[in-house]
Amino acid sequence: MRILVVEDEKKVASFIKRGLEEENYEVDIAYDGEEGLYMGESNPYDLVIMDIMLPKMDGLTVIKELRKRQVNHPVLCLTAKDTVQDIVSGLDSGSDDYLTKPFAFAELLARVKALLRRGKKDRGAELLFADLRLDPVAHKVWRSNKEIDLTAKEYALLEYFMRNPNQILTRTMIAEHVWDYTFDSFTNIIDVYVNYLRKKVDRDYDNKLIHTVRGVGYVLKEE
Repeated sequence: MRILVVEDEKKVASFIKRGLEEENYEVDIAYDGEEGLYMGESNPYDLVIMDIMLPKMDGLTVIKELRKRQVNHPVLCLTAKDTVQDIVSGLDSGSDDYLTKPFAFAELLARVKALLRRGKKDRGAELLFADLRLDPVAHKVWRSNKEIDLTAKEYALLEYFMRNPNQILTRTMIAEHVWDYTFDSFTNIIDVYVNYLRKKVDRDYDNKLIHTVRGVGYVLKEE
């Protein structure tokens, strides 16, 4: 599998490249945002590892531009910022996961493998629940035939709900399947995203589908 690393700190980039190559991945490096955008759009990567603070074009802008151009490589953000708003901003830009600096290579590798596994599962038949429809190939969602515009993380969260309807999903289960097993499920990031998703999926409809199970987690079900 081929991975693009967009990182301006050459020692960090070299550290990541060496470690991934030891795991038998092919690795390319871009040292600024403009180069990362060009390489990301021009090549069929299986994954992009994107630093946020980059010269010429910041990482979040690069991700947004890739998504605008219909480039759907999974993206793992590297960031020195770890507040809830910083994390949400990164995920809303179109990234699939994030890792705060400094990090151990073992943690980076675990997240890389999780994203690559998830990418393999994205293909498949449409998912249907009530009047909600999700297309795993086109990454599109409709309710009552009205398309719903979701961010990458909102989409991943809804897909997990729709693959497990009428089942109570704990925050830990959601963290492991939508983020990664190393994600801290005790933060309120999951609740923030469920609320975002609920507003888009349920707000305009009498039949609410996403429900809170107090003290436990959430469930997708008809009232």
